[in-house]
Amino acid sequence: MSRRCAVTGKSILIGNNVSHANNKTKRRFMPNLQVASLLSDSLGRRIRLRMSTRGLRTIEAAGGLDAWIVSMAKTKLDPELRPLRVQIEKARARKAAA
Repeated sequence: MSRRCAVTGKSILIGNNVSHANNKTKRRFMPNLQVASLLSDSLGRRIRLRMSTRGLRTIEAAGGLDAWIVSMAKTKLDPELRPLRVQIEKARARKAAA
């Protein structure tokens, strides 16, 4: 499992620690990844995603997991979320037909 956010795409950045004497040593900046369970209204079940806290705020601002996934272009979605988008679209189509 990579250290990459499924929503925002944030991953590890590399930089330097700089001391008072201006000595530089390499360091890694890790994204704040959390495993979160989000409720999909269309599917009626919880979806577990490994995402950054910024990604969680992005989904909440969009109006929930379903609204965010449908609003994103398929090419911009993480490959693990593309099948989920198809499932959500099929579930929405079934509910609209009923």
